[in-house]
Amino acid sequence: MAETASENVTSGAPVPAEPQATGYSWYVLSVLVVVYILNFIDRQIISILAVDIKADLGLTDGDMGFLGGAAFAVFYALFGIPLGRLADNWSRVKLLSIGLTLWSAMTALSGFAYNQVSLTLARMGVGVGEATASPTAYSLISDYFPKRQKATALAIYSSGLYLGGGVSLFIGALIVEAWNKAWPAGGPAGLVGWQAAFLAVGIPGLLLALWVASLREPVRGAMDGTPTEGSPAPFREFGKDLSMIVPPLTLLGAWRRGPTALAINIGFAAAIAAFAWWMISLTGNFPQWSAVGLGYYAVFSWASALRARDPATFRLIWGTPAFICTTLGYGMVSLAAYALAFWSAPYAEIVLGLPKQELAFILGANGAVSGFVGVIIGGRMADTLRAKNPAGRILMIIFGVVAPIVPIWIGYTTDNATLFYVMNFLAGMFGAAALGAAAATTQDLVLPRMRGTATAAFFLGTTLVGLSFGPYMVGQISDLASTMVDGKPVGDLRTGILSLIGVAPIALGLLLYAYRAVPEAEATIAERAAGA
Repeated sequence: MAETASENVTSGAPVPAEPQATGYSWYVLSVLVVVYILNFIDRQIISILAVDIKADLGLTDGDMGFLGGAAFAVFYALFGIPLGRLADNWSRVKLLSIGLTLWSAMTALSGFAYNQVSLTLARMGVGVGEATASPTAYSLISDYFPKRQKATALAIYSSGLYLGGGVSLFIGALIVEAWNKAWPAGGPAGLVGWQAAFLAVGIPGLLLALWVASLREPVRGAMDGTPTEGSPAPFREFGKDLSMIVPPLTLLGAWRRGPTALAINIGFAAAIAAFAWWMISLTGNFPQWSAVGLGYYAVFSWASALRARDPATFRLIWGTPAFICTTLGYGMVSLAAYALAFWSAPYAEIVLGLPKQELAFILGANGAVSGFVGVIIGGRMADTLRAKNPAGRILMIIFGVVAPIVPIWIGYTTDNATLFYVMNFLAGMFGAAALGAAAATTQDLVLPRMRGTATAAFFLGTTLVGLSFGPYMVGQISDLASTMVDGKPVGDLRTGILSLIGVAPIALGLLLYAYRAVPEAEATIAERAAGA
């Protein structure tokens, strides 16, 4: 019979100390929050600049949805795969500081864009750099905080998403208004307001990267009582992972695994290419569907190679329905959240006729406060539910699917500005409540050495499902529902945004399955990994 703690004390046997978060743990978390705030300022500032960019570069709502979504998301998701693996094998602090330097520089370069192609290339670079952020941060937090505090710590980190997204609107509007007022015909180097805004938010990140580099690297797996070492050759592994997602190297990798693997890879590539071509013919948007097709083919190639190289990691991620359904279910939540984050400001400016600086201030504050409150409360409630029920955190994700429906419907059918702002606040807060629960659930379904890779896989759902399609779907439907005004098509953003409600039933079905599957999946992690 197992001894109790009191029997251990009486017999003189040492009582294992429960892992504790230290003051330095909270300091690291605060730095990571600042990084994540800047991450989302750089990512989301394009929202408040959308109307100006669209007018200057002659773009449609669908084009802007691509720039705000897939142009960034596909490269963010794909490079998150090898960079997530690198985070599992190399210094996470060094990797994050390098990534921060890259995405800040590419944000600044966005200020020199002069057409859709140049802005697309810069957004791709931002995506590659930002792919280092969450795999490294999630892994660091998991090694600085014990399991009982993990959802809370991840929720606090995730608050940077909403703070950064909110601040980006205010900063962007302020810079655009001031710049265009001072230089109506263009300022130094011919730059206009939206270009100056990109420069202003990109440059500070180069300084923040030095602060990040000063953090201490924790012992990997120590909080779980299973200290582990990284790979002795991390960059060799990174090179292999990178080659698994870059065509045509993906074909070479498949060929090395045998003729059957090569045939499957080619067949999947052909199917994806046919689907992408069909969607291009329907929508006329070549960049969106070629990027999405590339993304899904690359993910398939990576997953196939991972199955051959690291069957245990493949089994606990791709071979675990609980992990997949949790990720895809939350991906639907993020689809709506990213779409609202991108289009709420242009909607208020175009449909409701609100002045840019006013709506940016109110929507920015709305987004920051609602997201912060929602993600913190949601994280705490998820931890409380998890203590009572192994699948309790899934209930918070379900809440994040169902609760925003009514606020979205009311907010985007009213012509009353105050009611619009209030409903937008509620929709943001309810949706944000799901994030900490989803992130913690996926981290708990893998071994410590797999956390960076699991984070990358989790973000495939939030990016290749949520960010790739959310802003674009709204923009494309807006274009399809457009009317002619003075001989020019004018999009219907109201119809585009209301279409987001249609994804809720899909998300609900996925999450109900996850609710049933998570307890057994978490209880059998070691056995399934060993069996693989």
